[in-house]
Amino acid sequence: MEPTNLQPNRRPRLTAKGRQTRARIVSEAAALMFERGVAGTSVEDVQRAAKVSASQLYHYFKEKRELVLAVVDHQVASVLEAQQPLLSRLDSFEALQTWCDAIVALQDERQCRGGCPIGSLASELSELEPEARTGLAAGYMRWEQSIRAGLRAMRDRGALTPAADPERLALGMLAALQGGLLLTQVRRDTGPLRAALDMAMGHIHSFAASGEPG
Repeated sequence: MEPTNLQPNRRPRLTAKGRQTRARIVSEAAALMFERGVAGTSVEDVQRAAKVSASQLYHYFKEKRELVLAVVDHQVASVLEAQQPLLSRLDSFEALQTWCDAIVALQDERQCRGGCPIGSLASELSELEPEARTGLAAGYMRWEQSIRAGLRAMRDRGALTPAADPERLALGMLAALQGGLLLTQVRRDTGPLRAALDMAMGHIHSFAASGEPG
C-alpha cells in the first residue's frame, strides 16, 4: 500500500455532506480499482476522479490502505445488493436458472471485462493485506449463505432429496461461478461461465425429487 506522511488521528464524526463526499470518493476509487487494479490506482487518481483536494481526501482516509479497505466493503455490498432481488429467493430450479442467466447477461453487457469485482480484489489483495482478505472472505460467505438458504428451502419443501447437502452444493455453485468469471474475463467469451454454471446446475438437478424437473 502507498504510505503517506500524515500522522494517525481520530476520525471525526461526519455530517450528511461529509458522508456523501466520503461515499463519492469510495465509489470513484472502486471504479478505478476495478478497471486498473489496486496497484494501478494512485491516491492522486482517486482525488482527480472524485474532484476533491488532497486535504479533503486525507480528511477521510489517512492512507491508501484505509481507502482500499473501504473499497472492499463497497464492492462486496454493491455486488450482493445488485443481486439481492434474485439471491433472496433462490428456492426453485427456475429461480436458480434465472439468477445464472442474469449473471451471464451481465458479463455480455460488460463485454466480459473486469470479471468479478470481489474476485478481482481477492486475487490482488489476499496475500498482501490480511484485513482485506478477511473482508473479502466474509463477502463470499454472505454470497454463499444466500445460495445455501435457497437450496435448503428446496430440500425442506421436498424439491430436493434428503441426500442433497445445501452447504456443499452452494459452495460448489459459488466456486463454479468464480472460476467461470475468471475464464470468461481472460477469453472475452461467456462460454466458460455458462459451462461452469450449467455443470453446477446439472449437479443440483441430480438431487431433484421425483416429480420435480431434473
